Amino acid sequence: MQRISTPTQVYEVEGEIVLRTAEPTDGKLISDYFIANKEHLKSWEPKREEAFYTEAGWTQRLVKLNELHRMGLGYYLLIIDRHTNEMLGTVSFSNLSRFPFHACNMGYSLADGAQGRGVMTVAVKLATNYMFRIQNMHRIMASYMPRNKRSESVLERIGFKQEGFAEKYLLINGEWEDHNLTSLVNPNWEEL
Repeated sequence: MQRISTPTQVYEVEGEIVLRTAEPTDGKLISDYFIANKEHLKSWEPKREEAFYTEAGWTQRLVKLNELHRMGLGYYLLIIDRHTNEMLGTVSFSNLSRFPFHACNMGYSLADGAQGRGVMTVAVKLATNYMFRIQNMHRIMASYMPRNKRSESVLERIGFKQEGFAEKYLLINGEWEDHNLTSLVNPNWEEL
């Protein structure tokens, strides 16, 4: 496993997977990923405005995300195939809260063609390790729809524990969807 991570930049490699911070120059790469996976991701994500599927829209969004990275308030990471440089998915951390909570929310997406290969398990493991080791988070929270068995399996493999159930929790594809709530606690957290 190769690590080149700083408080604002992530670059982690394990096997065939590279996990790295999205950069302002990634607009085309990301828009192409979401265009190619629009139908596949539709059932799992909020309805998206047209700009979400354009290079210009992503370039604008990435400027803001880069500022959140710099300030330590959020991280948008890309999952890249080490050999082909194909974008396979995303892992994001939002709602970062420091003292006294030291917690954040995690979300992710994976390309249709990358399903069932263990890609998301590796990427989430790398991402959560970064958030614990470099960002000193104590708790990472993730939620998933009860019908999303693949997401449930990924979180279980990493060690996320069930914490509850939230009725009509998120507006997904135009419908309020129930979610199971989970978290992963940093076993090595220390007050800095």
